[in-house]
Amino acid sequence: MIVLKNKVEIDKMRVAGQALASIMKDVSSLISPGVITSEIDNFIESSMIKADLVPVCKGYCGYKHASCISLNDTVIHGIPSDQIILKSGDFVKIDVVGSYKGYCADLTRYFFVGEPRKNALKLAEVAQRALDVAIASIKPGMHLSDISSIIQNEVESAGFGVVRNFAGHGIGKSLHEDPEVPNFGKPGRGPILEPGVTLAIEPMITERDYAVKVMDDGWTVKTVDGGLAAHVEDTVVVLEDGVEVLTRLN
Repeated sequence: MIVLKNKVEIDKMRVAGQALASIMKDVSSLISPGVITSEIDNFIESSMIKADLVPVCKGYCGYKHASCISLNDTVIHGIPSDQIILKSGDFVKIDVVGSYKGYCADLTRYFFVGEPRKNALKLAEVAQRALDVAIASIKPGMHLSDISSIIQNEVESAGFGVVRNFAGHGIGKSLHEDPEVPNFGKPGRGPILEPGVTLAIEPMITERDYAVKVMDDGWTVKTVDGGLAAHVEDTVVVLEDGVEVLTRLN
């Protein structure tokens, strides 16, 4: 069941989203060769606590960290570690969820360590464009699958793959709510969007084939063929006259 949010609930999600966006802006100064990913996670967690946010990822299904930090061929759910050290050329995706007074926001941002590789830069640009175009299309009365179709068309027209095994989702009191928001599909299907619908939209795309695998740690998701992967995400709310992105700084 899709839960529509009222003004008070949206305001709380907006506070969470704005705080997360600010924290992730600060994270950019940490992205450099020699930095360990656990240090980045510690910074994110302490920043969230200072902002009165609850780190929702920590403790979720036994997960032990405030963020997921995914490098290169890791699509999502990369685990921060003292053993993972950033090096020049790395393509880094950081996913974080925070709640404010019981309501969540979810975002993912990407970073390059040093000079980005050309293929990583193009992949990231396409993922971001797919997200931006999809968000710009959102309005009451459209089908949910219209979002999915837009993302797929943007990604595949650029020659990249769309991950099938994972999807965006509704969000609010819980990190994952109905509906699921795939990044592929035909338009004109699924629920009709209404004002008050809140979604975490997150293109997950691959340099080559879209097949992915979950590693032995039970979390880390990598491309099967070792190609690079990109992931970007924002939390949005459907309004009477369009859409608002809750996780981008005003």
